[in-house]
Amino acid sequence: MDGRPVLVSTEAEDPTADLVIAELNRRRVPVLRFDPGRDFPTRATLAASITAGGWSGSLTVDGRAADLSRVRALYHRRPNPYAPEGDHRADRFAAQENRRGLGGVLGALPGCLYLSHPQVIARAEYKPAQLAVAARLGLPVPATLITNNPTEAKLFAAAQPTIYKPLHAGAYHVDGEPAGIWAAPVEPGELTDAVSNCAHLLQAQVPKSGDVRAVVVGDQVFCALITGPSGVLDWRSEYGNLTYEPVDCPAPVRAALLRFLGEFGLSFGAFDFAVTAEGEWWFLECNPNGQWAWLEHLAGLPIASAIADLLENGVSE
Repeated sequence: MDGRPVLVSTEAEDPTADLVIAELNRRRVPVLRFDPGRDFPTRATLAASITAGGWSGSLTVDGRAADLSRVRALYHRRPNPYAPEGDHRADRFAAQENRRGLGGVLGALPGCLYLSHPQVIARAEYKPAQLAVAARLGLPVPATLITNNPTEAKLFAAAQPTIYKPLHAGAYHVDGEPAGIWAAPVEPGELTDAVSNCAHLLQAQVPKSGDVRAVVVGDQVFCALITGPSGVLDWRSEYGNLTYEPVDCPAPVRAALLRFLGEFGLSFGAFDFAVTAEGEWWFLECNPNGQWAWLEHLAGLPIASAIADLLENGVSE
């Protein structure tokens, strides 16, 4: 590959990454797309050597090679995990070696901009850390309890209208169909001894009039007001009945979001806020690798271009 390439690490079906790659192609920025968890070592070959200046060598995918010493940026989107091909000990060993070998080199490229660094994303995915940082930065955060104590859970839910939300909304399937766990109201009587089986996140319900998804790319902030049917708590459960409009981000919130990214070392974040009728923005969570592609069209937010700007200019000439 001629020029300084952008590496895009993601799964084969990723419409969000497709938008960014199309924009980079339009700008004639060389791109090498791959899925390390699926492509290595069958379709990809790594040959990396350590020098005084860092790692050099090549990553080759289907015959296209990127010079590791000249990578301008790595866009870490949604790659598959490094999974063993079988159940044998050797398969598990190989998967771990691939993660620490290829993954380790990709995480230590000289002069490379990361959007964002995989290890940084992993750290920032923990909701307790997010809530602590948001509160310290002055963002309004709903009263929150994380517990496996049924008594404490009942007391919390009795004190105010309460919702339950998962600490990690991992993907899963029911009868072969993708499913999710949405935030939902919970009453004290619903909190049984089963609470003791794992950690539960309970949060005071914000009397909201709408929601905002704030997408931060570098130092740019793009916000969309999301309005759903009356009484809908989690807008993700009503995708077919939502309206969107671009809105300005209040200056204090914008400053806090940029500081939030700085605290974690992120280059990107998709933040969710509950907005009251009085215009107060309540911080709910940040997805350090969240989705935004549908807002590009429905709210008219030029996010793909902003990401392409960051990736294109990741390394100075």
